[in-house]
Amino acid sequence: MAQPEIPEPVASFVEAVNRHDEQAFLDAFTADGVVDDWGRVFPDRDSIKTWSDTEFLGARGVLTPEEVTVDGTQVTVIGDWRSNHANGRSSFTFEVDGGRVARMTIREG
Repeated sequence: MAQPEIPEPVASFVEAVNRHDEQAFLDAFTADGVVDDWGRVFPDRDSIKTWSDTEFLGARGVLTPEEVTVDGTQVTVIGDWRSNHANGRSSFTFEVDGGRVARMTIREG
């Protein structure tokens, strides 16, 4: 199955995650970027890094996109998430602002 086309900057974000590139992952966020992981909110770069070190990049996570929808500045990628921490179909919704990710929300896919 061919992977769906993902618009920038989300495409580069997913690529950074899948190659476990911490610098590119963190730099993809706006200065006040936020991660909402199933209701747990990480409101700044330091807390995003701490979360990612154990549950995202540090858990060797890989996202295989299956569906993509775009609604204005919101991009939702639904796909198969595999890591040492959690596995399964998940929905990643990105709020894009000025070529960066302002917010990433993770929910059940």
